[in-house]
Amino acid sequence: MIKEELTLNNEATKLSMSSCRRNSAHMLPVTDWLSDLPETKKATDLVEITFKNTRKGYYRNSNNLPLEKGSVVVVGGNPGYDIGEVSLVGQLVLLQVKKNHIDFDRYEVRDIYRFATEEDLAKAAMAHAKEHETMIKARQLAKSLGLEMKIGDVEYQGDGGKAIFYYIADGRVDFRQLIKVYAETFRIRIEMKQIGARQEAGRIGGTGPCGRELCCSTWMTNFTSVGTGAARLQNIAPNPQKLAGQCAKLKCCLNYEVPIYEDAVAKLPDRRTPLETKDGVYYFFASDPLRGEVTYSTDHRVPANLQTITAVRANEIVEMNKRGEKPVSLEGKAITVEAREVGYMNVVGQDDLTRFDRKKGRKAEKQKGGETERQKGGETERQKGNKEQRHYEKNRRFDNNRH
Repeated sequence: MIKEELTLNNEATKLSMSSCRRNSAHMLPVTDWLSDLPETKKATDLVEITFKNTRKGYYRNSNNLPLEKGSVVVVGGNPGYDIGEVSLVGQLVLLQVKKNHIDFDRYEVRDIYRFATEEDLAKAAMAHAKEHETMIKARQLAKSLGLEMKIGDVEYQGDGGKAIFYYIADGRVDFRQLIKVYAETFRIRIEMKQIGARQEAGRIGGTGPCGRELCCSTWMTNFTSVGTGAARLQNIAPNPQKLAGQCAKLKCCLNYEVPIYEDAVAKLPDRRTPLETKDGVYYFFASDPLRGEVTYSTDHRVPANLQTITAVRANEIVEMNKRGEKPVSLEGKAITVEAREVGYMNVVGQDDLTRFDRKKGRKAEKQKGGETERQKGGETERQKGNKEQRHYEKNRRFDNNRH
């Protein structure tokens, strides 16, 4: 059994490895939010085991081993045995089984044999060391047979008697001849498993346009389908270059704020319902769900006389129209789209590259105005002094001539 404690400086200070082990066996862990409840561990003997490339399986703890998250165990394989890491135990396993719609009538549940020993880990390490070389050779063999597929990765079983070849293909691939060639070349049992572009991106990793690591390679628990409706709901321009991730599929982050937008859109009036006022009829033009604002136009085909009002006010007018009433106008103080966009785009002049060349604030303006007044005052004093000097010289010349 693997030693589960580390001694620090002295025997009295010990640190449990189960509490600080890095979750390196799988990139997509699930947070066990029921781990602090001891009674949940006895809810079921099913245990979730995680292997390489986010591959997971459910096994039965028939030997009643004291398993915890992070324990490395030996489980039954097909054939032989495999080595994996415990990712979930207790009540949360049942919730994951229900979430993944696993039918145990068709799913074969194997047993957990024991904790992995040093010999088991050494044998598994020797098998995993051959994975990269096998992958390169497998790609060459697939290319020689002219198959339109790409071998993304190879995973050896813990005992080294079986290997899973993960491949990516756009269409259906007949790899029956390829399996025979692989079996003759590598002398092991072969299993082919197709993965998608999202799984490959999660395996390779990378950095997204947001500057952070890809979600699929760090924290995501599963891959959900992403549709263009999520972009339309959030008023995102349908630009394929911006909406697609490194896997060439729609970004997973498009789904993150969809529930918030759904709640916000539910508070907006129906876009097909026009607003009738004494000034005229207004038609839906655009909306900002998060701000709770709706923009209406007097023409349902082109934007004309756009006015933006709150969703609350729009719902009030809809109810008034249902009662046969018409308000005087949409809103007494309507928000014009042009003014709002200008104020939003350049509130503090942050988009202007010459903003540092201008003097800002009232203090600078007052200082500049004071200097101008002083300059004007100085010029007035000089002109007055020159006038008095000319008057004095004129009187002096008159006196001299008289004498």
